[in-house]
Amino acid sequence: MDRLLSLPSLFTAVWNNPMLLGIFLVIFILAFDYMKRRKRWSRYPPGPVSLPFIGTILQIDFHNPHVSFTQLSKKYGNIYSLQNFWTNVVVLNGYKAVKEALVHKSEDFADRPFFPIYKQLGYGEVNQGLVMAQYSQAWKDQRRFTLSILRDFGMGKKSLEQLVVEEAEHLCSVFSSKEGQSFNPHYLINNAISNVICFLTFGNRFDYEDKKFQSLLHYLELSMKEEAGLLPQVLNSLPFLTHIPGLIQKAFCHQKKLMDYLGELVNEHKETWDPSSKRDITEAFLEEVEKRKGENSSFNYQNLPLMIGDLFSAGTETTTTTLRWGLLYMILHPDIQSKVQEEIDAVIGRNRSVTLEDQANMPYTRAVIHETQRFGDIVPAGILHRAYRDTEVEGFFIPKGTTIVTNLSSVLKDETMWENPHQFWPEHFLDANGQFVKREAFIPFSAGRRICLGEQLARMELFFFFTSLLQRFTFHIAEDHPRPREDGCFAFTLVPQPYYIKVASR
Repeated sequence: MDRLLSLPSLFTAVWNNPMLLGIFLVIFILAFDYMKRRKRWSRYPPGPVSLPFIGTILQIDFHNPHVSFTQLSKKYGNIYSLQNFWTNVVVLNGYKAVKEALVHKSEDFADRPFFPIYKQLGYGEVNQGLVMAQYSQAWKDQRRFTLSILRDFGMGKKSLEQLVVEEAEHLCSVFSSKEGQSFNPHYLINNAISNVICFLTFGNRFDYEDKKFQSLLHYLELSMKEEAGLLPQVLNSLPFLTHIPGLIQKAFCHQKKLMDYLGELVNEHKETWDPSSKRDITEAFLEEVEKRKGENSSFNYQNLPLMIGDLFSAGTETTTTTLRWGLLYMILHPDIQSKVQEEIDAVIGRNRSVTLEDQANMPYTRAVIHETQRFGDIVPAGILHRAYRDTEVEGFFIPKGTTIVTNLSSVLKDETMWENPHQFWPEHFLDANGQFVKREAFIPFSAGRRICLGEQLARMELFFFFTSLLQRFTFHIAEDHPRPREDGCFAFTLVPQPYYIKVASR
């Protein structure tokens, strides 16, 4: 009788035979993949077939994920499941599903996924900061404190209103110097919006030509682009790849430069900080860090640049992008631009500055700004959530730890909630008498416990900057450049394609 091969002999035989080795590796990979795959929970949302190892990742265009999410909803319904390699994902589409999750069951969906790439970039074991921190008491403390100091430094007060008015004047002055020229308004708008948050966080505004300021904005823009595409999905789903020497530092170099630069600004504040006074938000954080020294607290010097970075990026990018869309829609719809200017002339005139009280008497202007936010679809795929506990939405079971996509684009363009969802139509926010009306499906800042904490500031900035610009100028398409396009480019936010304008003083 033939003797059975010993285990070492069997291993040697397989190792020396390429065909047997290949078969063994395939069986091993398939078995490992099978063990890692999602469990078949009862009432778990349906979804496309998950391929071995890669899951459903080929179903998503990560340069336009919101488009893919909406297309898949037509086949699988408003709640369906995906699998990014071995990460279970549930996508929520439409106002009804998103509202149930974020509003009615806000704590169930208040968590954030863990992102291994952030750990490799030095963001900590739980991706701290404000935006991406996991749901915990530490996050609650940070958010509560941040809201408090934002109010201390003017949010909702006349002092901040005056700051925004002055920055709008600076922007109008630069636009005036461009009269008769074709120019791209992107970076000028970015300068102005960023200066508001810079004053709050760092205690001073920057000249638009300041090289350090421009470097900061340049790093911010490129770091947003680094977040888009397939690579971040692969690295976060397969964290062992993040340990490849130099990969993270190269793929996310601008994000690293941004955080290093913000760290330098924080260190400069530490060196000049006078504990007897608080000039800005950074110094308020420094004071809190000193108070909690010795405690196991998330208020520490490692987390401080992350918290400041979240305020700076959130306070710059989305508002800048919204205003860029706003000017684009004005040049593409000159009839709407004229109606806005007629209302501005009737309520404010052309000489005095805008005040927040003017909003109540300017329903059409408010409607145009809101429609810009809706149709511009600034953060179309939202920010990822994670199920904090076992829960369900519309009868579908969603287990704890599942990554959740709230497709905000599908809410802002929900055909059951908007009369003309795929058209720029300010009348969405006007009643039969021409008065401004709120719409429940208008959630560009998300909703629930993770709603954008700078929403109030952003709304004020949009009103002041947009109204001030339309008060002073009429905007036209630049004839010496291609006609602007209405489709956007996805880089975490959905930004307009580059376009050029001409301005004429009124």
